[in-house]
Amino acid sequence: MMSGTSMDGIDVAAVRTDGVRILERSPGLFVPYSEEFTEKLRSILGSTEPSQKIFAIQKELTDLHGAAFFKFVQKFTYLKGLINLIGFHGQAILHRPPSKFPVGFRTWQIGDGALLARLTGIDVVANMREKDVMAGGEGAPLVSLYHQALAKDREKPLTIVNIGGTSNVTWLGKEGEILAFDLGPGNGLLNDWMSEKARQAFDESGKTAARGHVHEDIIKTFFDSPYFSRKPPKSLDRLDYSKDIVRGLSLEDGAATLTEIAAIAIARGREFFPEPPLKWLLTGGGAHNEFLVQRLQHHLGLTPAQVQNVESVGWSSDFMEAEAWAFLAVRSRKGLPLSLPTTTGVPHAMTGGDFFKAH
Repeated sequence: MMSGTSMDGIDVAAVRTDGVRILERSPGLFVPYSEEFTEKLRSILGSTEPSQKIFAIQKELTDLHGAAFFKFVQKFTYLKGLINLIGFHGQAILHRPPSKFPVGFRTWQIGDGALLARLTGIDVVANMREKDVMAGGEGAPLVSLYHQALAKDREKPLTIVNIGGTSNVTWLGKEGEILAFDLGPGNGLLNDWMSEKARQAFDESGKTAARGHVHEDIIKTFFDSPYFSRKPPKSLDRLDYSKDIVRGLSLEDGAATLTEIAAIAIARGREFFPEPPLKWLLTGGGAHNEFLVQRLQHHLGLTPAQVQNVESVGWSSDFMEAEAWAFLAVRSRKGLPLSLPTTTGVPHAMTGGDFFKAH
């Protein structure tokens, strides 16, 4: 179960797996948050200390996940009785990896694993990023090992890009090599901009951005950040960037400029690949933004056949991260690695996660 940096709702999906092979994947279900609850989540972003307010929001978040689980099994009734483990991401409100915060580093995803286990009657694995960060890793991205498992039989080198609130990439080599890192703001800033200026959750197909003018001075200033020249592994926090960079622009120009930033950030990631990929596969909400995909193709200098939605190979664009969290939960229970030196910068392959038994 995944609640991502876009904070718009809960993705629910199921996989049958032994933690190595993907044996079966279910359809997914998206359960949206109310605008009021999304605003509650936004209000605690960047919090560093527990508070009564955070505990109350955490309980509400967990209750919503419990309700989403039951909606899921009610919709896909054949899964009743088959689910025996839940991977619970929770909601990230703070991400301070040791690379940027040598003192006071921490990653914090709110969510009560014990409560979710009680509500659903299903064992839960949560807090899967924490051990990685405590060992000196970035704590993100963690979806890469799921990408590797999914792509076991696909031709390589291959690149898989998740365009969520933050974009991240997995590069897979011919000899089993894997490299992963966060690229930049995916559709998070754009969604924030559309919400504030147009009361829309996102820019459908990029139609608003397509009507706008890109402000190159803002683009240049944005990419002056040392993050983009830093070698991976590396990760970003939702608060590392803000829609304020386009404040004062028209709705269309702001959307165009933020879309261009998202596309350039993804394209610049290839500077760190050991070898150019044969194909780029796109997943996440941003993969549905046709204008963003066109701009990415432009900056990569590639054809539409070389930059495709993961659905073109039979994978789920909308529910891949939820599937990944189910996969990682099983790996956690088996003591298998969730992260590697080349995916998060941990000193050695590491497992992680806290287990909560259903009573």
